Amino acid sequence: MSNRFNNEIFEQLTWQVESGADELIEEESQNRLETETPLSDDSNRQPANKVSNNVDSELNISEKIAQSNSYNILTPNEICSTCNSIKELASAIEAYKGCSLHRTATNTVVFDGNPKAKLMIIGEAPGAEEDRSGRPFVGNAGKLLDRMLAAIDLNRNDCYITNILYWRPPGNRTPTTDEINLCKPFVKRQIEIVDPSVIILAGGISAKALLDRPEGITRLRGKWYQISTSAKLKPKYAIAMFHPAYLLRQPQAKREAWEDLQEVRKKLAITS
Repeated sequence: MSNRFNNEIFEQLTWQVESGADELIEEESQNRLETETPLSDDSNRQPANKVSNNVDSELNISEKIAQSNSYNILTPNEICSTCNSIKELASAIEAYKGCSLHRTATNTVVFDGNPKAKLMIIGEAPGAEEDRSGRPFVGNAGKLLDRMLAAIDLNRNDCYITNILYWRPPGNRTPTTDEINLCKPFVKRQIEIVDPSVIILAGGISAKALLDRPEGITRLRGKWYQISTSAKLKPKYAIAMFHPAYLLRQPQAKREAWEDLQEVRKKLAITS
């Protein structure tokens, strides 16, 4: 085999890695667009009379799930209405196939920490290490988060940690609006079940998604907001902060992160 041919192969592989194709998923390539699941909630819904043969269209959601053995016929909001514990919700998220990201992800990454914690941390999306381990905030960013928590006398057992998305976007690309909107009901249901006193929104994606604000993280951070998930429930205090991965790239921003952590400590002392 000539050196020229080898160089061409190397250049092609390098281009693919730089474009985000950095992991081998299957031995043979597939055209996933042929079976792609539509991203909108309405398109995931099938007519009730197709749930199973001769099934009454008036079945409640729990019965639909039991008889269909699938979450594909239900919207995220309908699925969330059937889940009353984090264990149930985590199982439902893992079974959900309405978001196409699950096709290329190794693991579904739902949460880590204590479901009864008063502090909830919501990040952006799993990276490569999170995808392999099935846990949010691991690797160097996770180690920095652990040090940040220790600075205010907390650890992972004192927190409930999750992300806006539960599957890694290929090549760690920015999640699309459709992907975020599909996952938001699951995030809000976690907030309702955990019932934290304080929420940290780590990174611009989670902050903008849950605060419904267009500004970037630099403008949003360091201020207190309230997140409402239901008219029946009391709003939760939330503060936006720089993501630990950003702080690794921009260590000069650690001073602002330290200021935000002090605000979290004060708010926990008042609300707990």
